[in-house]
Amino acid sequence: MRLTEEQIRQFDEEGYLFLPDCFSPEEVAALRLEAVSIYDTDRPEVWREKSGSPRTAFAAHTYNEAFRLLGAHPRLIRPVEQLFGEQLYMHQYKINAKSAFDGEVWQWHQDFGTWHRDDGMPEPRAMNISVFLDEVTHINGPLMIVPRSHKHGVFAAGHDLSTTSYPLWTLDNDTVTKLVEAGGIITPVGKPGAMLMFHGNIVHGSAGNITPFPRKIVYLTLNAVSNYIRKPTRPEWIAHQDFTPIVPVADDALLQYAQNYRQAAE
Repeated sequence: MRLTEEQIRQFDEEGYLFLPDCFSPEEVAALRLEAVSIYDTDRPEVWREKSGSPRTAFAAHTYNEAFRLLGAHPRLIRPVEQLFGEQLYMHQYKINAKSAFDGEVWQWHQDFGTWHRDDGMPEPRAMNISVFLDEVTHINGPLMIVPRSHKHGVFAAGHDLSTTSYPLWTLDNDTVTKLVEAGGIITPVGKPGAMLMFHGNIVHGSAGNITPFPRKIVYLTLNAVSNYIRKPTRPEWIAHQDFTPIVPVADDALLQYAQNYRQAAE
């Protein structure tokens, strides 16, 4: 899959791109079942909310075949290669959950700020590209993005170690207010299988989920190989140190897996 010139222009100007129909219901159904089974495991890669509900599962591509295939899927890899003009490696991989009733906030932040401070990533030549596993609506904790905020570089941030179970470099209220006054807030929402990609410096966050409707989103953090991290401080399963370029699988690899998965269950 290649981006059009108009999509490239939009990404450069707005800092994000949303494609509502990237993966089929069959592909997503298999991923959703696998995500639930991963959340049920007791492994260090699975972080939980203070309530005990799952918050995120790291590095699923290293121990689950469905997510390995997604992590090398050409519909995700090729557009980012196109924007960066070089091959990519997986800097981080996570399945973020907003559990029904118990999903906590993700405070306002920039991803590159964390990658730079905690991992020694030199430049914002990495980005998150995500796939919705559940329907994401305006009420169940969607990602909120401040368009064009990536144009301002990296902001000062404080290391929030207490608000949630996951430490995060967060922005102060005054900074966020000024950015929102200039650019507004958008909330990409859509059905399972939608894809969202956004610049490493875009300011974003999400509110808690107190609805009965869970939402799960997979995030691949794809980094240009030349931009590999220099001073990692976090565990390898959070910030990967294997800089081998990703070789995309066949476009139908995940669909074949899903069909085999369904047949085995019947």
